[in-house]
Amino acid sequence: MAMASSRLPLQLLLVVGAAASETAHFLGVNYGRLGDDLPPPHRALELARSAGAAAVRFYDSNATFLSPAAASGLVFVPGVPNELIPSLAASRRAADEWVAATLLPFRRNRRLRYLFVGNEVLSDPTTKSRWFQLVPAMANLERALRRHGMRRVKVSTTLGMDALDGQNVFPPSAGVFRPDIADAVVRPLLAFLERTDSYLFVDAYTYFTWSANHTIVPLHYALLEPSPSPSPAYQYHDPGTGLSYTNLLDHMLDAVVAAMCRAGHCGVRLALAETGWPNAGDLDQFGANARNAATYNRNMARHLASGAGTPRRPGMRMPAFVFALFNEDLKTGPATERHWGLFHPNGSAVYEVDLTGRRPPASYPPLPPPATNDAPYPGKLWCVVGAAAANETAVREQMEAACADEAALCAPVRAGGECYLPNTVAAHASYVFSAHWNKFSKVYGGWCYFAGLAMETTTDPSHGSCKFPSVTPS
Repeated sequence: MAMASSRLPLQLLLVVGAAASETAHFLGVNYGRLGDDLPPPHRALELARSAGAAAVRFYDSNATFLSPAAASGLVFVPGVPNELIPSLAASRRAADEWVAATLLPFRRNRRLRYLFVGNEVLSDPTTKSRWFQLVPAMANLERALRRHGMRRVKVSTTLGMDALDGQNVFPPSAGVFRPDIADAVVRPLLAFLERTDSYLFVDAYTYFTWSANHTIVPLHYALLEPSPSPSPAYQYHDPGTGLSYTNLLDHMLDAVVAAMCRAGHCGVRLALAETGWPNAGDLDQFGANARNAATYNRNMARHLASGAGTPRRPGMRMPAFVFALFNEDLKTGPATERHWGLFHPNGSAVYEVDLTGRRPPASYPPLPPPATNDAPYPGKLWCVVGAAAANETAVREQMEAACADEAALCAPVRAGGECYLPNTVAAHASYVFSAHWNKFSKVYGGWCYFAGLAMETTTDPSHGSCKFPSVTPS
């Protein structure tokens, strides 16, 4: 998930498609481990194969998963956790030792294709020092792979769409990398990828771009669907290039291509590290439902398998990866983060999908009827203590943390304040949660979540002179 920014580690990514060629089309799915009662690796790989999987990629390099994946006949892609980047950048010896300890046992396995160094490193401003260590770490690891006879393994990393300045993709030709990373990090990164004939892997979620621009971007454009009859066919025309677009995924990918060209590296190959659509979400997360998720992933699989490419890169074929294999209930943040899966943890399908893109659309069973949440909720929402929040100490801790963000939010629940009565932790916390959400809902991390102790409601909890702040989705 999948949030609009970073993706959590300790996950696997399953790749599907033709496994015979490094330049062939692949389509994959994240196999996250942040859930209760997830099946063991062998069962998870069986489920992946049932959806058409042909390979597996890890966000870490845990041998418990690498070894069975290597023996499964699937392509497998290990990952280097973000926290290892500084040491691998500082020392060729450290990189050599890591490769020897982690990958050398698989040296003769031709299904070891890629090594991902970090995940959305440039999306995290709290670890800015790693930005400048990323390419040196990649170079040291690439050198170590060659030394150990694994020249075929392509080294890369993943970028979120927030690597683009303002995340702007309108029009695609306006794409440009953020000024704080463009020269210092991205140019050296692209030069490395070009020199080693590797891919730039990006995380492109049409769901996030559509929901942030839903007043100007039609839903069917984000779902890779044709325009609904009898409406005229919708196309987005880019005045900068004269090219026209029929879906938002191509649109977003070409914005990255434009940014690479502006950075002087038009020739770098592009691939998708993450894409997908949430099958459920909170009340303010409109468009998150199983019908849209199935529609997007089925259409995306067929589109990528067709080899049509994008308007700016026609015929482009690339590895691509869907987020995610399972719904994961232990992930934090908004409800969409726990609802990207193709499967429930018990192995039942959330919806059917053929990731090879070869299944005829008419052969799928009927989808649920169109959801009522394809547009923003038409009213006010509040954030209150959830019914399952029985731990009063934990609720108090979350309330105090919210007050620490902005003390004035909590003045009404202090003695003498309009919302002091009833004087209970749940009542006070519900007011503070609503006030905090109202203040910070447009800020990353400002969700109605509070360690899973909060819930959104359409019922106004205000009473007497105590008026709860609300959020109106837009």
